[in-house]
Amino acid sequence: MKIKTKLNAGVGLLFLMIIILSILGGWFIYQLKKDTQNILVANYNTLQYSRNMLLSLEEIDKQPSFAIKEFQKNLNLQSQNITESGEKEATRNIISHFTDLNKNPTDQNLKSVIRKDIAELMQLNMNAIQIKSEIANTTAENAIAAISIAGTLCFLIAFTLMINLPSNIANPIRELTFSIHQIAKQNYRERVHFEGNSEFGELAKSFNTMAEKLQEYSESRLDKILKGKKRIETLIDNMHDAVIGIDENRKVLFVNDEALKITGLKKDQFVGKLIQDVAVGNDLVRDLIREIIDPQIQKKADSELLKIFVEGKENYFEKEILYINVLPTGEDNKRFIGQVIMLRNVTPFKELDLAKTHFMGTVSHEFKTPISSIQMGVQLLENNRIGELNEEQKRLVVGIKEDTLRLLKITGELLNLTQLETGVVQLNIRPSEIDKMVEGVIAANKSAADYKQITIKSQIDPKLKFVNADYEKTSWVLSNIISNAIRYSYENSIIEINVENDNNEIKFSVKDQGYGIEDQYLDKVFTRYFRIPGTKTEGTGLGLSISKEFIEAQGGKICVNSEIGVGSTFYFSLKA
Repeated sequence: MKIKTKLNAGVGLLFLMIIILSILGGWFIYQLKKDTQNILVANYNTLQYSRNMLLSLEEIDKQPSFAIKEFQKNLNLQSQNITESGEKEATRNIISHFTDLNKNPTDQNLKSVIRKDIAELMQLNMNAIQIKSEIANTTAENAIAAISIAGTLCFLIAFTLMINLPSNIANPIRELTFSIHQIAKQNYRERVHFEGNSEFGELAKSFNTMAEKLQEYSESRLDKILKGKKRIETLIDNMHDAVIGIDENRKVLFVNDEALKITGLKKDQFVGKLIQDVAVGNDLVRDLIREIIDPQIQKKADSELLKIFVEGKENYFEKEILYINVLPTGEDNKRFIGQVIMLRNVTPFKELDLAKTHFMGTVSHEFKTPISSIQMGVQLLENNRIGELNEEQKRLVVGIKEDTLRLLKITGELLNLTQLETGVVQLNIRPSEIDKMVEGVIAANKSAADYKQITIKSQIDPKLKFVNADYEKTSWVLSNIISNAIRYSYENSIIEINVENDNNEIKFSVKDQGYGIEDQYLDKVFTRYFRIPGTKTEGTGLGLSISKEFIEAQGGKICVNSEIGVGSTFYFSLKA
């Protein structure tokens, strides 16, 4: 049965019982009123008329005309109010005797007869009143009994409805609530079972259908994918690196708390918005996405550290942009689906690097004094005025001199590196004579070349006279390249220095005849502290790195070409 039908039936039944009780009560009240009205209208009036006739009869001797007239009046009223059995004969006797009394008003026997007739009439009505009172009592008792029985039945029915009807509604609701809680706890096997064709039965069918679909969904891969997505989002939010994800249309998909802290923005200002719109009001975001907007500055951006003030402290961040490409199922080509911007906080490493740089600068500067003292001592030992040295002593002095020069070179490299890292390199760019620069560098490396019987040849375009560069730092770079060429070249080989015009730029190249550099190491030779594996020659791995910094600081570029077994060619270009 439908719940609406049950409610309508229950409320309708209660309403019907109220109507029945009302009708039953009204009917019995009407019966009591009718019985009472019979007594009042019929018998009570007759008694009143009889009393008035007796009083009039007593006044006949004193006021004959008035008394007779009053008696006749009440007798006429009584004649019209005959309701009981025998009352008609008694009234007729009173009329007959009263007619005789009118003829002889002084006859006392007639008066006694009339009194007797009136008394008989009153007795008839008194008996009728008693009978009707008993009838009214019976009616009242029947009314009490009937109303009590009907009220008891109505109470039992109402009590039954009160017990059963709410439970029929509340129990399914309670069971449904419990099942909903089970579903909320991901117990998708929960089902409800309501019998009948009520609304709860239809609700149970809908609920079970929903639970089945949720169970199917829970057991499907989609649920696992969403859980994995939620897990990844949680991991991203707990990363110490700032992470910003955008789709192929540059709309922000996610951003973690670290990125929000760094940018000073709120999540609703990021997620779901175009990254360029966010960048309009945030300088840091604008700096982060400049490579995305203009890919040509990618290389430069990757080598820079971002200095950002976070919570009142200077922090350094290393930026990395990952391009996400996926291979769709059934396709051969990868599809670009977005980018991830990552900011790694390298402040502790930067602080250590600065400490290392200061330490290296201090140590290198302090090394210069003892090295100069050693050089002075070697020069004094080589002076014959102090005394002649035997062959063994001369070899020792030469060894000390070479080690001193090596230490001096290493110290110079460390000082140059310190200047580069601290950003205090001062360039004195001016027109510099190319011939003078090349000759000076060759002269500086002549003794090392002569030691290995290496010939240094130079070829300078006669049209080239000047190069716009820092003379000292460019000479140092050229000298370092030639020094490396001597170190890695075979004995009795040739090193060629060539200076030429290349698209309005001055191109310096140094070609050796050494073993060469393998292709896998060509892009690493300009990295700090990198040395080709298996190399037996001494070195710090800083020279080429410093050379690259010096050349690029002047707006130039430096590269290398090499072929195994043939040799290597290092070249750099500067403005004419």
